[in-house]
Amino acid sequence: MNKSVKVAIPIVLVLVVAAAGGGYYLWHQKHQAPAGKEKAAQGQVLYTCAMHPFIIKDKPGTCPICGMQLIKKVEGTQASAEEQKMLGHVSLSPTQSVMANVATVPADYAPLSKEINAVGIVQYDQSRQAKVTAWVAGRIDKLNVNTVGAFVSKGRPVAEIYSPDLVAAQQEYLLALRSREQFKKSSIDAISQGGEGLVASARQRLKLLGVKDEQIAGLEKAGHPNIKLPIYTPLSGVVIEKVVQEGQYVNMGDPLFNIADLSTVWVDVEVYENEFSFVKMGQRVEILSQSYPGKTFSGRVSFIYPFLDPKTRTVKVRVELANPGLKLKPDMFVNASIKAPLGNALVVPATALMDTGKRQVVWVESQPGMFEPHDVQVGARVGDKVQILSGLKQGDKVAASGGYLIDSESQLAGGSGGGGHEGHTGGAATPAAPAAPGAGDHQGHGAPAAPAAPKKGGSMDMGDMKM
Repeated sequence: MNKSVKVAIPIVLVLVVAAAGGGYYLWHQKHQAPAGKEKAAQGQVLYTCAMHPFIIKDKPGTCPICGMQLIKKVEGTQASAEEQKMLGHVSLSPTQSVMANVATVPADYAPLSKEINAVGIVQYDQSRQAKVTAWVAGRIDKLNVNTVGAFVSKGRPVAEIYSPDLVAAQQEYLLALRSREQFKKSSIDAISQGGEGLVASARQRLKLLGVKDEQIAGLEKAGHPNIKLPIYTPLSGVVIEKVVQEGQYVNMGDPLFNIADLSTVWVDVEVYENEFSFVKMGQRVEILSQSYPGKTFSGRVSFIYPFLDPKTRTVKVRVELANPGLKLKPDMFVNASIKAPLGNALVVPATALMDTGKRQVVWVESQPGMFEPHDVQVGARVGDKVQILSGLKQGDKVAASGGYLIDSESQLAGGSGGGGHEGHTGGAATPAAPAAPGAGDHQGHGAPAAPAAPKKGGSMDMGDMKM
């Protein structure tokens, strides 16, 4: 009896161990198979959207959000050059384009003219200024002009001067004339020719004292010297300064009046240093004055000063223009507009350009609804247009409005956009690793459930064993 008991116990233990081992084998096979499939799936080629990397599919197709073609994505590998390029693209559906107010305009060539607006001051035309001076020392006996601002004419005397030296020169000339008549009676040629020399010398002295030919002719006719000699102005104009008083003694060369011809004036225009390179000689300039609203004065650039004002950082440009009616007064402030033609240039709307300080970017529609950033180099800005020097070609459709929203979408999606510090075709961007199956997967790739831990103190189901 004892032997049978001893033999029975080992048999029961063997059966229990065998049952436990078989159950573990079945449980292992049942729950480890999906893990093996998951491991195999890790090497499987997956497809994702460049703009929405959380979209993962196991076959090619289009993105359900933006409609872009899906690109291959394998865990642990870097994106290809084509995939990197696509990362900077933004795709908008028709509804999104309408909501973002996106409008495209083709880049095209157009005649461009830069308008430079500046301020200026009216100045005297220095080539039309003159001083009336005393040709001989003496006393101003009479002033025909007594006030500043009076108009004087070139053919009318402005003053009369009494000069002992002038009277002596006239007497000397009359004496030379009488001596010439006496010398002509001589049969000696040297004496007769000497009389002509005396007359010529006396006449030249009178002219040096400011006596005109018609005055000399009058002196010959009258036969006696003029006590007062009239003084004439070298040009017609306005008296801008009166220096002498009637009865004042003056020396030879002393100024009497300053005269300016205001029929033509200068305007000194202050042009900033970043714009004066567009100014050329002969360019047309329009002048506007607050004193005459609605009236435009037209002139031409006659000179560009060869130096820059270090305080205002401007270059002076001289504009010469006619002044009918003497409407423009010296020292008057005016506004100037200079038209600088730039020729035929490639232009886009100024609203299409995004300037980050380091980059200047426009969004170009490469396909209907798909936009990509282009780095451009800009030239002059004229009104609502901007000149493109490089980065675009004729016919490229640029986002004239809604560009900032497109750029924001690009940055939110992980692209560099226009506000980034790298170029849109810059450093390689490593695509994000695919999300773990079941974590945010829109395609329902559920992960197999982890095996449940055996309950403590539980027994194995013997029905699963096959003897």
